[in-house]
Amino acid sequence: MSAHLRALATALPPLRVTPEEAYAFFSSRFALAPSEDALYRRLLLDGPVRGRHLGMDSVEEATETDPDRLHARFLLHARRTAAAAARRALSAADLSPGDLGAVVVNTCTGYACPGLSSYLAEDLGLPRGVRATDIAGMGCGAALPNLECAAGLLALDGARPALSVAVEICSATLFMGPDPGLIVSNCIFGDGAAAAVLAAEGPAAARFQGFASVLAPEYREALRYRQEGGRLRNHLSIRVPAIGARLGAEALDRLLAPRGRKRSDIRWWAVHAGGTAVLDEVGGRLGLTAADLRFSRAVFRDCGNMSSPSVLFGLENILRDGRPAAGDLGVLLAFGAGFSAYAALVEFTGAS
Repeated sequence: MSAHLRALATALPPLRVTPEEAYAFFSSRFALAPSEDALYRRLLLDGPVRGRHLGMDSVEEATETDPDRLHARFLLHARRTAAAAARRALSAADLSPGDLGAVVVNTCTGYACPGLSSYLAEDLGLPRGVRATDIAGMGCGAALPNLECAAGLLALDGARPALSVAVEICSATLFMGPDPGLIVSNCIFGDGAAAAVLAAEGPAAARFQGFASVLAPEYREALRYRQEGGRLRNHLSIRVPAIGARLGAEALDRLLAPRGRKRSDIRWWAVHAGGTAVLDEVGGRLGLTAADLRFSRAVFRDCGNMSSPSVLFGLENILRDGRPAAGDLGVLLAFGAGFSAYAALVEFTGAS
């Protein structure tokens, strides 16, 4: 049984911060060493990101270091943003929450037990018999195993559609320090959510043809969150773009080869917008053109790196602006903590 993408929608927290506002904040609120200030200035004022949306009521909340208050902020804005994306996706699919048979939610920027699926079920009014799954700890690549999980649930019981939600409040993990990896994180990460409605049949924008993944724990320390003082602290190695591109290429080969497909068969590419270096490395290794990556670069330009929802923002750009023809093939490619990489093959239907 195939999984049909019936609808896809995204949502962003209402607070938008420009690079100039971010630099003014960091330079005025924190005692930065000259080398730190220079890196913030270069990444923010001369970088490609034009703005980011943050799960905060005001930028002053970025100075918060209390773990309990940070968790409360994560939960508040994760719920709001996830619910907003989910409502838009359901509306686009012409469905009500009561029509759903399953919900899968992923996040890595905060921990909740019960998981966010419990809160989303309450906020949306999902039926008591909904099959709920929460995915944690998979980082920026998690939206694709989320979709694979939802597709698997449909294969078991496709009578009712499944809702797949990726949500991250990266700003709740902001961590100050002289480490260049921390500074990069503080300059490029933003918050957002994406929701997809999958169905076993019926009208759809695309059909998922398969999934593939690669798990390489030998690179675990290159990209991960650590717990420090009760808070999440991002660890971002300078090797991330090269490792991500290499593992992404491996995941892509695992996706295409068993299905008799070649890279040249792929017309549309939604690559995780992890940064310009990431997209450059992936593009170079896979032989992608600037046109191939334009939808992913637009995500990074407009929203920064939102972690797991980013690849679905890229797919949304393709559907809205690219308007794929019926029969066109597309690939979703993302990677995350672990080190892990994920790929999905979709066939577009030509429906807008």
